Formats: sequence, structure tokens, C-alpha cells
Amino acid sequence: MYSCFGIWLLLLVLHTRTLAVVAWRERRNVLFIMADDLRTSLGCYGDAVAKTPNIDQLASRSQVFLNAFAQQAVCAPSRTSMLTSRRPDTTRLYDFNSYWRTHSGNYTTLPQYFKSRGYHTMSVGKVFHPGIASNHSDDFPYSWSAPAYHPPSFRYEKEKMCKGEDGKLHANLLCAVNVAEQPGGTLPDMESTDEAVRLLKSRADDDTPFFLAVGFHKPHIPFRIPQEYLSLYPIGEMTLAPDPDVPTLLPPVAYNPWADVRRRDDVQKLNISFPYGPIPKDFQLRIRQHYYAAVSYVDAQVGRLLGALDGLGLADSTVVVLCSDHGWSLGEHGEWAKYSNFDVATRVPLIFYVPSVTSWSTWLQDSTFPFIDVVTQPQLRFENNKVTRNVVELVDVFPTLSHLAGLEAPKRCPDISFQEELCTEGDNMASALRHQERKQNEEAISFSQYPRPADTPQVNSDLPDLEDIKIMGYSLRSWDYRYTLWLGFNPKTFQVNVSDVHAGELYMLADDPGQDKNIYSVFDHSLMMAKMTSLPRKQSPLYGPHLRASAPFSPGAEKTFLTQTVSRFGGKKAERPETPFTSHTTFISTFRFLPYDPFELCFRIIH
Repeated sequence: MYSCFGIWLLLLVLHTRTLAVVAWRERRNVLFIMADDLRTSLGCYGDAVAKTPNIDQLASRSQVFLNAFAQQAVCAPSRTSMLTSRRPDTTRLYDFNSYWRTHSGNYTTLPQYFKSRGYHTMSVGKVFHPGIASNHSDDFPYSWSAPAYHPPSFRYEKEKMCKGEDGKLHANLLCAVNVAEQPGGTLPDMESTDEAVRLLKSRADDDTPFFLAVGFHKPHIPFRIPQEYLSLYPIGEMTLAPDPDVPTLLPPVAYNPWADVRRRDDVQKLNISFPYGPIPKDFQLRIRQHYYAAVSYVDAQVGRLLGALDGLGLADSTVVVLCSDHGWSLGEHGEWAKYSNFDVATRVPLIFYVPSVTSWSTWLQDSTFPFIDVVTQPQLRFENNKVTRNVVELVDVFPTLSHLAGLEAPKRCPDISFQEELCTEGDNMASALRHQERKQNEEAISFSQYPRPADTPQVNSDLPDLEDIKIMGYSLRSWDYRYTLWLGFNPKTFQVNVSDVHAGELYMLADDPGQDKNIYSVFDHSLMMAKMTSLPRKQSPLYGPHLRASAPFSPGAEKTFLTQTVSRFGGKKAERPETPFTSHTTFISTFRFLPYDPFELCFRIIH
């Protein structure tokens, strides 16, 4: 008896391993879920306040990237960057007012790549940013097999739909509603979920693989959400941000004055001074309550969608990705909304579920993603099975998802890639799903940027039009620091002037995880120069003194340069610095947003 059981168990193991090998080879369906303005306020990211059992359940069967960052913390630039796998300096989209195919280059998008490989591609809700940024068509017919679906009730989002204390309707920030009283008795994300489920049903028995992208509008403001989700977060249990004050040494150019929040009727009534005037604490608590409630509302829609995928028997043949376009400040640094380079604005959830790779289905398992009613079962918690702590970027999604779905990942872009239709400026992270992360990768870097119209906060600081951009804040995030330089920018030539340094920020995360203590102005310049002199000069024409004081950014070359430079310290991998300033020295020598001599850049920053 025991012998038969052993043979059966061995055959089961061999069968499972065979399925795992096949899983890496065959083409998989793709369910690509994107939320709008969703920071890492999720249970699976360690947020004890958040009640997100459906997303947490997905995470428990997935690879969870704990430190993923957007390339620009605003909708259109971030979405265009992620979906083309090109950085904003390649798409040349920093606002909402241009279409990359005519403005910079005819770059292939993620869904377009799948479509060209025989997939049926579908878009529901907000995937591309609507309007000019996606040619008023969500990039149809390039990216999609059929025109994108937008929920009809979204037309009411910017109208006066929120009942105030006076009984009248207002365009408020805080807008929890009785759904039955809304037009059509529904809300946009509910409609999007309904349509996505309908599309899944239509593809269930089709042999053609599908790529279904579903973009939820929440937790983007206004917080027009079903009122029952507020009950999950009693106002008496809400707390303020741990660092609600504007940091003393924060450069004015770095500050986000949250103009879109200020424009809401209920916020205008507070008569808050511009730009730094704090929101009253009781209203801050209500904003945080409504944001978390909006996140739980999105969790419910994700649960409905995954439950349908599971119920149709598609969970074992579909790769699921869940991500966001960027984060959202909830009072940290005295800021609200996105529009900055801080972690709270750039860090995003990034979750990959790959059947038979990140999770195993067995005959004993009834369901992979049973729907959980977050309103009645908010206490359910799950443990992450597979996590990656090293820094990754949203430009990595395109090559990674292509590989995981069974396609060949696009090749790496050359330094100048405006004429390259298909390539990636990101990294293929698929190996992270096969191999357990062993240690922190000191060379893993995320690059973000944000434009500003002036050195001090203006009414258009959050979202300046291209022609108004005068300064570009380039930011590097490693596992132990965030470093930002605010440099002069010419919007007509797209050139950055490295000799025109407006401000700098340096935060050492071991002692300052909230990024509240800017030590840029107090680091030891002599130590930096001593370290710099130990680096051999490159003999490439890219590094000669003949270069102009301003030069166009060469996208995609930063990580290669970083790795090469760090490895030159003593001809081996750089050891951990003994002081924060040494870490800064290592960094400044690698801050190559442009093809510029790092010695000269260093000299210009100091002098």
C-alpha cells in the first residue's frame, strides 16, 4: 500500500514539474488590471489599515514586487511610459497634450505587441489616458482589436454629484453616495467590471488567446464611491500621516501644491492659504478615510473580476497583472495628490500571477480566486508567498509580461531610440519568478522625473504644459537612498542644462524612510571629490570636454553606466559605504541623465 502511494506521489510531482516547464513555453491569456492613483495602501504591502482581501488573495498566489516605481507621478506620462516601455524623455510626454506616435516616435505598445502576435486585445475603462495623449481613440486600432470601452456613467464624474450639508449638489472631493440615487443606479468602475466580465465570458471558449486590460478609475478623486465602504474605516480610528508637515529643508521647487484638490468645492470652503497652508486636521482625517474606502471599493471590483475569471475556468491559463499608474500623497510632507518625486507619489503596487509558476492548482482546490465581500469579511488576511524587495520600474512590465505570457521579450533599446519602433528601456524581471531573491541588489535603481514651471510653487506646478516647463526634477531611488536634482530644461529642444542646478535632495532611507530629512546641502563635497578622482575617465567621445553645457538626454543608458561606474571602485563591486556621504559620492558619479562628463557635472554641482 505504502509503495503504491509513493509511486503515485512521485508521478504527481513529475507531472507538476512538467506542467511548470510547459507553463513557461505556451502562450497564456493576459488579464491586465490597472488602478488609478493607487499607492501601496494594501494589506499585502503591509498596510494594517487597508482592508483589501481580494487583492491580498491575488498577492498570496503571485509574485509581489514590494518596491516598484513609476517614471512620472501623473496619469498620461506614466501610462504612456509603461505601455510603451519608454521613459518620459523618450515619449516626450510630460503633460496631457501630445500623442507619442506623432510627437516623438511610432513606438509599439504592450497591447499592440500582443495583437501583432495573434492575441485578441481588449480595453475596458481607463488604460491609456483618454484624450490627446492617446489620439482620442485609446490608440485604436494600433493597440486594440476593437474600440475601447468607457463606462457611460463616467460623464458625471466632473459634474456636481455630491450632496452637501445644505442639501444641494456640489463638485466635492469627498463624495460617498447612495449608488441607487446615482444616474443609472451605478458608478463607472461597476460598469467597467460588468463589461470586463462580459468580455471574459465571450472569450472563454475561443482558442485565440486574449489580452484584456481593465482600468479602474478609483481611487482617483473625486471620491465618488458607494457610501457603505466608509463603514470599514470609522473616522475615530483614522490617523494623520506620520509626517504631516512640510520638511524644513525641502526645496520649494520640489513641493506639490495640490491644485486639483484645492479646486474642489468642499476644499475651497476651507479657505486654505496657497501654497503651504495646511488642511485642517479633521478634514485630513476625512480625506484619508475616503481614500482608504475608495481602495476597498476597487478591491471589491477586482474580486468580482477575478471571481469571474476563476468561475469560467480561465484562472489556470491566464497571467494576471495588477498595478497602478502612480501613488498618491495622503498628507505626507504636507502634500496631497501625486505630482512629486517622493515614494508616496511614485511607488506603486505591482503583482504578477502566473499559473503553475507563482501558484499551483491541485484537484483538492475548489477555487483559485473566490470572491470575498470586503464589506462583510474585511478581517480576512493572506500571507504573501513570493516577494521581490529589490527596486523595479513600470517600464519593466512590458518585457516581463511578454516573457511570462510565452512571447519573446522585446530587445533592449539603444541609447538613442527615437527611430526604434519596438524595443524596451526596462528590464525583463521574469527570472524573479523562477529564483528566490537572495540579497539586496545595490545596483538596482529606479528613475523618476517631474517637471516644474518655476523655482517656487505656482498654480500650474502640479501639471505644467510643455511650453511652461523650465525645470526638470530627475530622481534616482535605490534600496537605501533617494537622490533628486532639479535641472534647467528647455521645452523647445528637450535639452537639460546640467550646469543649471536649481536644487537637490538626498534622503538616506535607513534613518529616514519617510524622506523628511534632506541632507543634500550638508554632505561632504571634499569627500565626494576625493572619491571621484579615483574613477578612471572614459575614453568615449560621450565624455569629452567638447560637449555643450546642455545636451539631450540619452534615455535607457543610465543603468548600464551605473553598473560600470560602481564596479570601478577598486576593480570590484563597491562595498557598502561607511557614511551616507560616501553613498552620495557613489551616486553622484553615476547620475548620468545626459551624455555628460561626470567629473564636469560634479564640478558644476559643487561650484
